[in-house]
This record gives sequence, C-alpha cells and structure tokens, in this order.
Amino acid sequence: MPHCNPATQKRLAFGFAAAMLAAWPAMADDDDDDTGRLEYMYSCSACHGESARGDGPVARYLNVDTPGLTTLSRENDGEFPLYRVVQIIDGRHGVGPHGTIMPVWGARFMPQALAEGGHFRAEVIVRGRILSIAHYLESIQD
Repeated sequence: MPHCNPATQKRLAFGFAAAMLAAWPAMADDDDDDTGRLEYMYSCSACHGESARGDGPVARYLNVDTPGLTTLSRENDGEFPLYRVVQIIDGRHGVGPHGTIMPVWGARFMPQALAEGGHFRAEVIVRGRILSIAHYLESIQD
C-alpha cells in the first residue's frame, strides 16, 4: 500500500476489522481454536475471574465492583452484544471502559503489535486479539 496515506490505511484497517467481525462465527472453530480463552485468561481473568463471574484474585482490591461477564446475553434480551463488548474491551474509540478503572486493552495491545510490523498490521492484530476475547465471552454465556 505505498500510495495510501495514514488516514486511508486506518479506514482500511477498520473496514478489515469490521469484515472479520462479521465473518467471525464462520471462521471460528471452537474445537481447534483456544485463542480467545487463552487471551481472556492472560488479559482479563485477574479481575473478572477464570469463570468470568467477577471473582478474580485482583477484584477484591479494586474500589469498584468487577462485573461478571457470563450474563451479558441474558441482560440483552438473549442476544450477545458483540459490537458493544468489542468497544468496551478496546476502549480507544469513544466508549469509556464502562466507567471503571478497567484497562484500555486496545492501547495496551498496540505497542507489541507495532513492534511486529507497521501501524496497519498492528491495528489488525489488536482488533483480532480483542475480537478473540469477545468471541470467547460469547461462548461462555449462561
């Protein structure tokens, strides 16, 4: 993409991420792909717990309640709010991290992704990591 300016590259990255988001159920193979679970355990379970019920070992030290994440579908009329969950985890695009001290994972994932090769590629990597967590959360709803 030598002729693309940074703004165009960013739009393409977001478009690619949106396409991945739309295609994710068809692409994911729960038997073979543990990526989302592993990413959740590494990045989220300290606060939200291994069972995603808000009971992680760090939760008791926080001055805010750590929400459980297994009832998101029930709380949204039986539909998992995938796009909203992706926005909350990412936290970089106008959606505060649900009014708490939750880390902004989009920004936290970015430095490593940038080190792996350029802004365009980094944005796709970050979106993929966040989407894998969201897909995992969708798979563990009560």
